[in-house]
Parts: sequence; structure tokens; C-alpha cells
Amino acid sequence: MALTVGCALIVSHASAQTDVGVESLSEALASAYENNPTLNAQRADLRATDEGVPQALSGYRPTITGSGQISATQGSSYYPYSLSLTVEQPLYAGGRTVNGVNIAETAVLAGREVLRNTEQTTLLDAAQAFMNLVEAQALVNLRRQNVDFLSQQGKAAQDRLNVGTGTKTDVAQANAAAASGQADLNTAVANLNTAVAVYEQVIGHHPRSLGAAKPIDNLLSKTLNAALADAMTLHPQILAAGYNIDIADYNVKVAEGALLPTLSVAGTLTHSEGSGSAAANGDSASAVARLSVPIYQGGEAASKVRQAKESLGERRIDLDQARDAAREAVISAWGSLDAARAQISAAQSEVSAENLALSGVIEEQKVGQQTLLDVLNSQQSLLNAQVTQVEAQHDRVIASYTLLAAIGKLDAETLGLNVPIYDPTQHYTQVRDKWGGLRTPDGR
Repeated sequence: MALTVGCALIVSHASAQTDVGVESLSEALASAYENNPTLNAQRADLRATDEGVPQALSGYRPTITGSGQISATQGSSYYPYSLSLTVEQPLYAGGRTVNGVNIAETAVLAGREVLRNTEQTTLLDAAQAFMNLVEAQALVNLRRQNVDFLSQQGKAAQDRLNVGTGTKTDVAQANAAAASGQADLNTAVANLNTAVAVYEQVIGHHPRSLGAAKPIDNLLSKTLNAALADAMTLHPQILAAGYNIDIADYNVKVAEGALLPTLSVAGTLTHSEGSGSAAANGDSASAVARLSVPIYQGGEAASKVRQAKESLGERRIDLDQARDAAREAVISAWGSLDAARAQISAAQSEVSAENLALSGVIEEQKVGQQTLLDVLNSQQSLLNAQVTQVEAQHDRVIASYTLLAAIGKLDAETLGLNVPIYDPTQHYTQVRDKWGGLRTPDGR
């Protein structure tokens, strides 16, 4: 059921500018998906993580180094110099290169899940900002209607007092109720202004008139057990924790690689001039193979292996914690959704009953069977029921989005947002096999 009570936004604070057109929840979510700074910052962070892969792959590639020197001796007209070019190719690094690449590639996969979790958080925040604003405006409308009703009752009480059929007590009661209602309206307007500010921060622009919002039950798992099973396989925090275990395992292998030998070959070309010796002038070439076998490193390498193994154990515990957190979130969101559904049904019945009761009390007051105080009390009961209905409708929509996020499916593609879907693999593909170049793929 859509939130329909006062869902059209008419911003009431002084600085507001009302834009043309009605903005749907889907449009607000699309705007947040494109413009939210937190989400865009996480995308940039993932692009930086992508660069770890070509950095790790550089361990397979040769390095080329040029050097030169020139000397001068007092009283001598010779300026000997030499130029050298050295190419070194690593052949074996104790498995540290291959495992370093595995770490970098797995870090990219983990980073994508972190990005997906940030997307979920952003979209949920956007849905809450939208619904909070709709709710705030609906409550302002209800409070304003209440003030109008109480003002009319106060005027009627004063008119009856003027013609001698009313009492000062009725006037005082009506005025007190109107003052209390005005105070509640002022609070509601302040809450509306806060909701507008949050909306601008999360969505990225000033709100226009907001359309009705509906729950997304069609995207949810059909049963609680199905929701729990989906969360265990889909939630980004669980998947990221799994990748972090793989990273920690590769780190153990990298640490163990420090205990293994390394092998490389290097070739050098040298050109020398002006040394004063014909044998020393001209070009020369040399090649060398370097084998390094660690024998004892003061215990540092062994300690790093033990440290890496402890970190691996910690990452496994993190996975258990992520699963427990996801399970708790799904169960909590499922319960909140069920409660909101029940609350809406009860609130609708209560509003209908209170409307009938108020109409009856007003008619009975006209014939002297009820007092003004009875009318004021009945109006307050109706207002309370209407506020409860608005809050329940708000909670119903938010609960459905919260449950979808707890399952791990709150993303632009699942929601069908009309927005270009950010593809994290595009940048990765562009930079993975780069051997050089200082510009980013977008030209910076």
C-alpha cells in the first residue's frame, strides 16, 4: 500500500523553492545513485584498488635502468665518462610474485563487494530520506488541519458566549487546545525542514513535489528461511569477508616466501670514453645470474609467518560475525515488516472508527448531549489515529527496503532504476595489463 496521506510535498519553510513536476521514489534513488558523494568516493577507492593488480604483475616483468658518470681531474684535459644500461629479469621470488598477484586480484573482488554494500547503504538512506520527508509533510498537513478545526471550535465557543449560550470554560478549553495544536504544528514544520535538509544531502538536490511510494514486496524472498538462505549467499559483507580470508591465506604464503631462495638474471651494456686507456674505451657487455638463499634473518621472517597465520584466523572469525550480523538483520527486518503490515490494518480501522465517532459527538453537541470538551477529546483521538496511520505507512515502505538490503539485493539493477549502471569491471580491464602510462583511463 502506498503512503497516500499528504504524500504530495508542499515545502513550507521560508527558503524553499517549489520545483515543477512530481518526483517518484525511483527517481530520487536514481539521483542518489549517480550523485551521492559517499558512493562516488567508494567507486574511486575501488579504482585505486584496481591499480594494485598491475603493480603486482610488475613483479613478473623486467626492470631497465640507465646510469652514467663523468669525472674531471685537475690539470687534465680528459673527461672520462661511461654510460650503462642494465636489464634485470626476475625468475623466481619464492612464490611471492604469484601470491602477490592473487592478493591484488582478490582485493579487487573484495572491494567490489564493499562498493556493493556502500550502494545498498546509500540507496537505503535515500529511501529513508524520501519517506521521512513524505511523512514529515503528511504530519504537517494533519497538524495544520487540526489547528484549523480547533480554531473553528474556539470561534464557535466565543460566538456562543457572546449570545449567552456558551461559557468561558468552553472558550478557555478551545483556546488551550488551539495553542497546543499550534505548538505541535510548529514542531512538525521544524521536523519538515530537517527532513528537507537531509533529503538534499542524501539525494543531491532540493526536493520537488514527492509522489506516493509503494513497498517492494515483489522483490523480497517469499519466506523467512528463503530470505536467510539468500542473505548467506548474496550479502556483500559476507562475500567480502570470504574474499578477505583468501587474501589472508595468500599473505601467509607471501610471508613464507621470504624463507625461500630468489633467482634473477641481469645483463649490462656499457660504453666508456676518455679513460686514457685504449683497452678501457669502447663498448662492453656482461650477464650475470643472481641466486640468493636466505639462511638466517634474525627470526623476523618466521615471526611474520606466525603473524600472518593469526591474521588468517581473525579473518575467519570476521566471516562468522558477518554471517551472524546478516542473519540478525534479516530476522529483525522481517519482523518489522510483519509488524508494519499489521499496524497499517489496525490504523486504518481506527481512523475510520474515530471519524465516525467525531461526527457523532459533534452532532450530539449540537443538541446538548455532548460538551465541547468531548468534541476536543474526540478530535485529539482522531488526530492520534491519523498520525499512527501515517507512521505505519512510512514504516511499511522502509521495512521492505531494509529487508531487501539485509538480503543483499538492494541495488540499482534489482530496483530497475532508470540510470546507467556503474560497471566496476570496466576500469579494471582498462588498467590490468598496462605496462606504463601516467594518465588514468578517463584522461586525468
